[in-house]
Amino acid sequence: MKALVYTGPRALEFRDAPPPLPESEEGEDEIVVDVEACGICGSDMHAYFGHDARRPAPLILGHEVCGIARGGAYDGARVAVNPLVTCMSCPACLAGRTNLCPKRQIISMPPREGGFAEQVRLPERNLLSVPDGVTCEIAALTEPVAVAWHGCNLAERTLLRPLAACDVLVIGGGAIGVAASDILTARSVATLKIAETNEGRRHAVAGHGRRDTFDPVANPGDENTADLVIDDVGIASTRSYACHAARPGGVIVHLGLGSAEGGIDVRKLTLQEITFLGAYTYTMTDFAETLEALANDRLGPIDWTEQRALADGAAAFAALADVSVATPKVILRP
Repeated sequence: MKALVYTGPRALEFRDAPPPLPESEEGEDEIVVDVEACGICGSDMHAYFGHDARRPAPLILGHEVCGIARGGAYDGARVAVNPLVTCMSCPACLAGRTNLCPKRQIISMPPREGGFAEQVRLPERNLLSVPDGVTCEIAALTEPVAVAWHGCNLAERTLLRPLAACDVLVIGGGAIGVAASDILTARSVATLKIAETNEGRRHAVAGHGRRDTFDPVANPGDENTADLVIDDVGIASTRSYACHAARPGGVIVHLGLGSAEGGIDVRKLTLQEITFLGAYTYTMTDFAETLEALANDRLGPIDWTEQRALADGAAAFAALADVSVATPKVILRP
C-alpha cells in the first residue's frame, strides 16, 4: 500500500509500505480499514518537528480516520475510527474511563502504525458506523471534536453555575478550539470569545461566523473575566493567560499538549479557588456522542476544513509548519 511515512524531523516520504494484517501483535483478530480521510493533528506536527519521543521515525502518523471496514460486522460499511485502543479489563476501562487505561495504545504510536496510509488496522470495538448523509471528511473529525467534547463535559460537571450563565474564553483557534467553541455555543453559554495570535487563522475563524475572535497579545483584556477557560494550545504563555483570565471560583480546562512546563499561577489558583483540569482524549461514550452530534448537525456548520491528497501530504505539513495555512484542519485523502 501507499503511505506517508515520517522519516525524521521535517521529513515525510510518500512511498510503499507493508499493508496491515488482520491479526495484531497479540494474536487478536482485528479489522483492516481502507482509509478515506485522515486529519492532520497538532500531535502529528509535534512529531514532524522531532519533538515527540513517543513517535520515533520511521512511522506512519495520523489518527483522525474515517474509512471502509474490510471484515467483521461492519464489512463494507463506512466507519469512524476511535484510535485509542485499550485493554477493556482494567479498573479504568471497567469504570468507563477508557482514556485512562494504563495499557492504552493509539494508532500513530508504536506498535501501531497510523492512518496516513491506504489502510490501518484496529479492534472491531474501535469502529462506529457512519450514518448516511455524513461525509467521510466530517466523520474523520469525530476524533478531534471528541477531545473538545470530553473537555467540555468535564468543565460542565465542575462549574458552580450553569453554562447559560458563564462567560467563556477559548485559547487557540485550531480544530479543537473551534470545536470547543461550537460545542459550548450549542450548549448556550452566555458569552464566548476565542483568543488566537495567528492573524490568518484569526481572520479565517472569525470569517466563519465566530465573530468574537481577538489577538490576546495586542489586546489581553482585563483579569478575572472568564468563568471557564479552555486552553487548546497548552504552552507556558497560554497557561499564564488562562490564569490571568479566570475568575475566582472559575475553571480552566487544559486540552493542549504544546509544552510540559511553566505558566501556571499556583498562588492565584489557590487564593481564588480556581479549578485546573487536565483533559485527555475521550471515553468511548464521548466518541459515540460526538459522532451522533456531528451526524445531527448539532454543532453548526463544519466549515473549517480543507482537503489535500495524501500524496501531497509532505507539502501540507510544510505549509502548516511555516504557518501559511489558515484553515484550522487539513484533511488528507489517499
